[in-house]
Formats: sequence, structure tokens, C-alpha cells
Amino acid sequence: MRRTKRADGTAGGRLIRQVAPVLALLPVLALSVGAPPAAARSVSPTAAAPPAAARAAAGRPAAEGDEGRLLFTFKDPRIDESSGLAVSPTHDGIVYTHNDSGDSARFFAVGMDGKTRATFRLAGVTARDWEAMAASVDPATGKGILWFADIGDNFDGAWPDVSVYKVAEPATMRSATLQATRYRFRYEGGARNAEGMMIHPKTGRLYIVSKEFSGSVFIAPKVLRTDRVNLLKRVGPAPIMATDAAYAPDGSSFVIRTYFSASLYRAPGDLIARLTMPPLKQAESIAYTRDGTALLTGSEGVKSPVYRVPLPAGAVASSASATPAEAVDAPAGTAGAGDKGSVTASGGGPDKDEGGGIPFSMVALWVGTAVGAIGIIAVIAYRTAR
Repeated sequence: MRRTKRADGTAGGRLIRQVAPVLALLPVLALSVGAPPAAARSVSPTAAAPPAAARAAAGRPAAEGDEGRLLFTFKDPRIDESSGLAVSPTHDGIVYTHNDSGDSARFFAVGMDGKTRATFRLAGVTARDWEAMAASVDPATGKGILWFADIGDNFDGAWPDVSVYKVAEPATMRSATLQATRYRFRYEGGARNAEGMMIHPKTGRLYIVSKEFSGSVFIAPKVLRTDRVNLLKRVGPAPIMATDAAYAPDGSSFVIRTYFSASLYRAPGDLIARLTMPPLKQAESIAYTRDGTALLTGSEGVKSPVYRVPLPAGAVASSASATPAEAVDAPAGTAGAGDKGSVTASGGGPDKDEGGGIPFSMVALWVGTAVGAIGIIAVIAYRTAR
């Protein structure tokens, strides 16, 4: 996550530019002093096992069913801050990714060997702070659709609205410039910082997941308008500091990623399970495999890894009990299928997942880090005023 810049020549603007790098380090500082919390390991695909990278270092091959099998690493040095990830719905063995803020409006088609197959640019589009992407299929034509979310707002109100771009999936893996449709959005209740977006595969409904200490899932209107700003309405809670989200291919469930773990939901606020994720430097992306039996998750950085994490059989069976209509339109705090049974060991329930599996000790750690940052800000402000 790069800090979004603002052109402001005032003393306050100068102070913001001085402080911004410090604030941007908060998640990294928190991660550097704490391992994934115990609650984040409440549901694991198998018994505890070392991640694939550790197994490889020990000379042992990664095994299917580990908490994460290294699938590939990005070979292209231009992919230095992979922030969004989506599996191609029409091209076998292709995943798409894009960089965080600071790059142009482009994305990359990557094979399972980590090599870039093609680079695509969006005509007439400015990438202000791209944070997420998703893939869907047009039910009328069967063709793929790609969505890019320019929704990062590190100042929680710096932008009057945010944008999502809709693009027809390229028919061939040849670098090209593509036309995009822009949809603008604003949040009910005020601006938010967000890094997660997902598209329901059956209804085409768009969702945004905010990145906050008390995050939320927002739903877009059924019909998106290009001639005016669309209103996003809150439909449920999200885990602390959500970095991405994705819908299962059958629409029966969705997953929200955080820096520490992932949470699987039947509907907004209706938790199925919390999932162990492989340790990553800065977990930024998540997507389902095309068959819906596993997740792909990635990180920022040059030559960053992408892991394949199989879903627990119990979690897949539980999520399949929800119908697409219930999963998409259930109001906050309602179950998607009327059946409260799930495989979660975390005591999740309707609208009770505000913590996202992060214990109080970790919240206290974040608060402590923030207090330290405030002290640094005060020193900077004092020196600036002298």
C-alpha cells in the first residue's frame, strides 16, 4: 500500500506529506512484532504443517492440503506491488494482477509459471489508487468481464468519490489497450478507505469491503449508472483491516482477506469459518480457483509469491447450503440459508464478526503503534511550527 499524495502547499499539507510515510508503516510495524493470532488459526485445511516455502527449504516438496502451497512467484519486475488478483474465467492457467498506487492503468496476464503472458492498458484511465480486481462472466454472452477498483483512500475522505472500471476480458493473450466503462461511487455515511471488491457471479452485484478497524461490507445498486454517482449501502461487518475479498464461483459464499488470516462467509455478517493463511510479507490479494475448492493469495513486492490454499471440506459443504439469492441480498445480520450450522470454531454469528478473528491483544498492539505514531507526529508538528 503506497500513501496517496495530495497537492497541498499549506503548512497542513506539508505536515501531511511528512507524516504520511510514518502512518503508512503502521501495518508493517504491527506485523513485524506479532505473529498471526491464535483465533486466526481456528480452522485449518489440515493439522498444523509448515508452509510450502519452509518445506522447500528443508528439501521436502509442498504437499496438497498444507495451509498454503507455493504456486508460483511473479517473474516480471514490473509487478512490484501486486494488490489485486483474479483467475481468468475463460483462459485456462491465467491469472490477472495489477500494481498498487503509483503505477499506470495497466494489468498483467500471468501464467502458472509466474511469467507474464501479456500486458493490458486501459484507454483514458488514470490509476489513482487501484486496490482490487475481480473477474466475472456475462451470462448473456459467456464472455469474461474484468473489474478494477480504484478505491484506495488513505486519508478517509480525500476524494469526493471512488471509481470502478469494467473491461471486457481480452480474447487473446496479446498486449493491447482496452476500452473501459467507469462507474463512480460514494459511501452511505461518508467516505471510507477500502481495498476489497467482489462481484457476485450469479447476479453481477458489486460489493466493496472497507479497510478499517471496524470495517464494513457495502453493496452497490443492482443497476450501475455511468451518468451519476452510485450509492454504496452497508449490508454487514468486515474484519479488521480487510485487504481484499472474493466471491466463490457458485455464489454460495465469499471470503475476506486481512493481513493475518481470511474469513469465509455465507452472507454478510454470517461467518462460516476463519481460515489459516500462509505467512506473507504484506498480504494484499485473494481469489478463488475456478472450481471453488481453493483460494489463491498473494503479497506485494518484487518476485512476490502466490499461494494456493485448499478450502476445508467442511467449509465448502457448509457454504454450498446457501442459495445465490440469499447470499447476495441477505440484510446485515441475517443467515444466508436459514441454517445456523457451520464449521467455524470461533463463535461467529450474525453481525458479530467485527473483530475478524483478531484478539484484543492484537487490537491493543495496533492502538499502541498508533499512539507511538501520534507522538512522532507531535514532534514533527512542533519542529514545523518553530
